[in-house]
Amino acid sequence: MRLIVLDTNVIVSAGISPVGPPAKIVAGLVLSGMIHIVTSPRVAAEYREVVRRAKFHRYGFPPLWLEYLIEESMRLPDPVSDPVSWPYACPDPKDTPFIALAHAAGAWLVTGNLKHFPKPLRNGVTVVSPAYYLAHLAGE
Repeated sequence: MRLIVLDTNVIVSAGISPVGPPAKIVAGLVLSGMIHIVTSPRVAAEYREVVRRAKFHRYGFPPLWLEYLIEESMRLPDPVSDPVSWPYACPDPKDTPFIALAHAAGAWLVTGNLKHFPKPLRNGVTVVSPAYYLAHLAGE
C-alpha cells in the first residue's frame, strides 16, 4: 500500500487547477483509490480552515471532494501531541504535524514547499514535490 501525507498547498493547488501534478495526485490517484492519503485531526482541520479562506472563494472553494478525501483517508491520531515524538522544529510550526504524521505512518510527504522541510529535520521521512512523486510512480 502506498501512503502519502499531502501538505495543504497540494490540496489548494488541486482545487484551483484541474491540471498539473497536484490535481493528478488528488483526482487521479487518491480519489480513485490507487494511493492512500493519511490524515490526522490537526491535518484535516488545517485543510478545512485554509480552503475556507476568502481568497479562495473565487475558485469555488471548498472543493467538493475535500470531505470525501478526508473521510476516505487513513486517519491517525495527532502524533505531535507528545513532544518527544517530533523533537525537530520546522521553520513554520504549522508544518510540524505534517512531517510528524508522515513519520508515524511510514508515508511520504508530498509538498509544493520543499524548503519548509529542510533535510536535517526530516528524520527519515521522504519529502518530495508533486511532480517528483508522479515521476517516481511512473518509473516503478
